[in-house]
Amino acid sequence: MKLKEMYELAVSIGMENDPRGREEINRVLKKAGKKFDDLKEDEKQEFDREKLSNPYSDTRILYGDPEQEIKTILAGIDIEVGEILIADRLREKGRQIDLVLAHHPEGKALVGLYEVMHMQSEILETFGVPINVAQGIMASRISEVRRNLLPLNHNKAVDAAEMFEIPLMCVHTPADNMVTGFLQRTIEEKKPETVGDIITILKEIPEYAEAVKIGTGPVTVVGDKERKCGKVFVDMTGGTGGSEDAFAKLSQAGVGTIVGMHIGEKHRKEAEKNHINVIIAGHMASDSLGMNLIIDEFAKKGIEVITCSGLTRFSRI
Repeated sequence: MKLKEMYELAVSIGMENDPRGREEINRVLKKAGKKFDDLKEDEKQEFDREKLSNPYSDTRILYGDPEQEIKTILAGIDIEVGEILIADRLREKGRQIDLVLAHHPEGKALVGLYEVMHMQSEILETFGVPINVAQGIMASRISEVRRNLLPLNHNKAVDAAEMFEIPLMCVHTPADNMVTGFLQRTIEEKKPETVGDIITILKEIPEYAEAVKIGTGPVTVVGDKERKCGKVFVDMTGGTGGSEDAFAKLSQAGVGTIVGMHIGEKHRKEAEKNHINVIIAGHMASDSLGMNLIIDEFAKKGIEVITCSGLTRFSRI
């Protein structure tokens, strides 16, 4: 596959599995197109034209020729300078590495991480929170994340990739969409009654079973295994953690249990105050599951995969 074909395939898979639905995705792309059309000519030079076909600002080709043929990739969850050096060292030892594939965004994709958080409002709406309320409670959190991203050294890994002439791409929200959909469907199909039943379901999935072996498997951080789970909300996409104010609204909307990747202490206390059970499935295991579902599509096209940096590979081909 060419690099641009891998990128386009990842974005397409993300859109097909977006929890907001295709109609909302089309609205987002149409809005980006109108914004571009309304710009002055000099402003259009600064506009990221990828937004016209890709609704995920945290998924980008960060370095490399889009026309380059890719046969072997080194894939990981966090790709930083160390992982770029690993790729270069493997090349020195005779291994073919045509692309380094990251899950978590770097470079301009990290700068734009806050932009994908707007999708959390539409996701909250699908679980019964009025859209005006959802957008209201997300606004301050999105601004906070944007400010926190400003001082970071965004381009370290990208600079290293360019120095060693190793193509670099990151796939964030499309992979998160995959794990969210996979788990939501799996849990709904198995109809768990209790929090403990959900933990059992998760442990039957290879990525989480492997995580259990090293002590990072699914854990209940609010509630206990005997509690009824009620309506289950798998919350694993949309950039990064949302607003702590969402828990009260989700409780009012009838959500009984949230299954997520991680949770801050303030968010955990809000969930507890609003009597919502919270299961942390595991960050690296969840990211591995999402990435594996994407990588399977690459593998079907003949791409060879080497893994590093927390990515536990299980194929479903």
